[in-house]
Amino acid sequence: MSTAEPGLADIQAARERIAPHVHVTPICRSALLDAHCGARVAFKCENLQKAGAFKARGANNAVFSLVEADARRGVATHSSGNHGAALAQAARGRDIAAHIVMPASAPAVKKQAVAAYGGHIIECAPTLAAREAALAQLVAATGAHVVHPFTDPRVIAGQGTVALEILEQVPDLDVVVVPVGGGGLLAGVAIAIKSLRPSVEVVAAEPAGADDAFRSFGLGELQPQNAPDTIADGLLAGLGELNFALIQRHVDTILTVTDDNIVAAMRLQWSRLKTVVEPSGAVSFAALLEHPERFRGRNVVAVISGGNLDPDGLPW
Repeated sequence: MSTAEPGLADIQAARERIAPHVHVTPICRSALLDAHCGARVAFKCENLQKAGAFKARGANNAVFSLVEADARRGVATHSSGNHGAALAQAARGRDIAAHIVMPASAPAVKKQAVAAYGGHIIECAPTLAAREAALAQLVAATGAHVVHPFTDPRVIAGQGTVALEILEQVPDLDVVVVPVGGGGLLAGVAIAIKSLRPSVEVVAAEPAGADDAFRSFGLGELQPQNAPDTIADGLLAGLGELNFALIQRHVDTILTVTDDNIVAAMRLQWSRLKTVVEPSGAVSFAALLEHPERFRGRNVVAVISGGNLDPDGLPW
């Protein structure tokens, strides 16, 4: 796997490559939510993407970039859920095997999604070290090609296709708000936005209980993710080194949000937009609720990154 930084040309090529395999997701709006926020808010609904999250973009770009000799060995990754399901979905589209290392604590709904796409699940302890050790052991046994959830340039380029659609769908855009965990979506979106419309502000939103990106951005040096504690289970990963370098250059600011505001955002999106949003996907809208002065009177796109929510475990 190349470690070269992806650029706009890679994102544009990714869009062509994945077009047959993913959805162009819609923009949703609500006059009531506009009034609630004091801003004009458009929601980019990646919760309606294949496999229920933006991860389908990066996974499909990586899988369909593989030469045949690599593809035949199958693909492997570690994931708390959405990337694993997306990689399994992409692998099924190319008729190759997908091996997914998942923490035993991952939500059942996400394990079920991986299995539904034909992914082979290997459970491990809920630590990054355990995930990486299990993945290394798996690759040694199978020879599968690793597709990292967020530091792979092909994955970052695929995620950046979200921004190409946003710029076409919302031409009067002032600011885009993007969730950040490992940083693949944020890096890809920021590259595309700043390459094509540099006047648009790129804001990241992160749970206060898993704020390594916020600390890293503020200190100018990559900080560890220490004992994250947040309802947003998809944003527990630490920021990747490649992603951090891209974020430093292309992102304007990072805001943190409380779990209470994440739940409030989920509930408002459920009641007003009639759309299902998982906690990690709601942090972008939570940023508008928690920091309204940053967005008042502006044209905002909040990226809903995923909708893989367990209906039996609603946080209200």
